[in-house]
Formats: sequence, C-alpha cells, structure tokens
Amino acid sequence: MEFLLKGGVVIWILTAYSVVGLSIVISGYLRLVAKPMPDFDHAPPQDPACEYGRIFNRLISAQQAGMDQASLRALARRLVEAHIRYFEKGLKTLSLLANTAPLLGLLGTIIGMISAFRVIESQGAGVNPQMLAGGIWEAMLTTGVGLAVALPLLLFLHFLESLIEKRHWQMYVAVSEVIHEPIENDRV
Repeated sequence: MEFLLKGGVVIWILTAYSVVGLSIVISGYLRLVAKPMPDFDHAPPQDPACEYGRIFNRLISAQQAGMDQASLRALARRLVEAHIRYFEKGLKTLSLLANTAPLLGLLGTIIGMISAFRVIESQGAGVNPQMLAGGIWEAMLTTGVGLAVALPLLLFLHFLESLIEKRHWQMYVAVSEVIHEPIENDRV
C-alpha cells in the first residue's frame, strides 16, 4: 500500500494495467483450454454439436454440393479465420498494456524528477536531501513498476500467441485434409 501512495497516480494506473492484463491472460488461456483440439490423426470430428464438427460438416456439405476448389479453399480459410478470431480476443489490448507500461513508468520518472527539481528551485542552495528523496523515490518506483508490469504481460502475450498459432496451424492442416487440397495460411 505504501508503494501505491508514494508512487502517485502512475502507480495506480500501472496497478490497473496489471489487473486488466492478468484477467485477459486468464480468460484467453481458459478459452483455449475450454475448446481443446480434437485428435485429427484418425478422422475429423463430424459431431454437429462440436464446433469443429460444424466447420468440417459445412466444408463436406459444400464439397458434396459441387463447390469448386477455389471457392472451397476460400470458405475453408474464412471458417478457420473466424474460429481463430475467437481465441484472439483481448490480445491487442494485452499488447497495448505491455508496450505502454514502461512508457507510463518513464512518465512517472519524469513527474518524480520534476518534483525533485521544484524542491531544489524553491529551497535554493539550502536544499535538504531528505526533501529531494520523495521525488527521486517516486521516479525510481514508477520506472520499476512499469517494467515489472510490462515484462510478465509481454511473456504471457507471446505464450498465448504461440498457443493460438499452433491451433491455427492444426486447423489449416485438418481443413486441408477434409477438402483434399492444401490451403494457404496467410499468417505463417
């Protein structure tokens, strides 16, 4: 609590960053865990209650209806992209938080140094080092907290992105097998 009080408004904002970022990480991970990838080694799932079954049934129906291969590939790409977008919810916000947290820490550093220089200006030659310490303390604290918030958020962001990219690739491979033709993965 002492950190929150001494660090000023920047520390409160960084604390909110960490809470929002952590909630995005947890919800993103839970979305991935709640919808595990089926085992495509044997056969694609065709259970219409399963999201993967609906995707594959739609492709199989389009194929059986005589849809040409170019249209079938385009449909497959759209279905995979729509499926993957569900897992990507919040990643842009997480990236924004992780990339701006150090900048907020630097803003706090500047605010703290301005405060220290105001003390020097008002006290003149007889400045008390203890009076300077408050501004310097705030400056160092906000820098440290900004980095402490950014580093884990960046690590979690890359972790989630790698899990999603793996799922994306698996979906492309499985869908390619269903339509008996490879489709291009624009992301890889």
